[in-house]
Amino acid sequence: MSEDHTPADFETDGDDGNANIDKLLAEIQSLKEQVLRYAADAENTKRRAEREMNDARAYAITKFARDLLGAADIFDRAMAAAPTEVDGPMKNFIVGVEMTAKELQGAFDRNGLKRIEPAKGEKFDPHKHQAMMEQPGTDVEPGGVIQVMQPGYELLGRLVRPAMVVVAAKAPAAAAAAHPYADGEAGESGGGSVDTRA
Repeated sequence: MSEDHTPADFETDGDDGNANIDKLLAEIQSLKEQVLRYAADAENTKRRAEREMNDARAYAITKFARDLLGAADIFDRAMAAAPTEVDGPMKNFIVGVEMTAKELQGAFDRNGLKRIEPAKGEKFDPHKHQAMMEQPGTDVEPGGVIQVMQPGYELLGRLVRPAMVVVAAKAPAAAAAAHPYADGEAGESGGGSVDTRA
């Protein structure tokens, strides 16, 4: 047999009832915030795990690619040293080396491994290039690449190996123009002499 309750059964003394309701509402609000925090933490953890998994998948071949770069360098040196005027079997051998090098580079490209080989005169980029030496460059702006000694590579935007380059040094005349009083003497364009009288 069920009992019927009337609203009067739930009535409490005025102030105590309001205090209980306020307390329960505050607890509900606190629990809602806690649930939202847990949901946000779970979503962040899920996103971070997905990002790490994608990175691991994308860069899994980094070590393997780095190991193959030595072979690519040897092919480059072999093609650079190959004679141009040859006949017969030697010509076929050189064509075979060129085709193998091209196929290796094609495999690199298909897997997102891009060659970094700056053109002559391109500005030196410390994020992608490694300066092996500086030389005066007559036809290249100071700070520009004169020559690539060894190409670099990047995998999906991440540097695997920097390109080793020769960089054009700043000309002594340019350095003197930038600091006309570096040697302690007033320059001719100084706009007048300096009064040294006490």
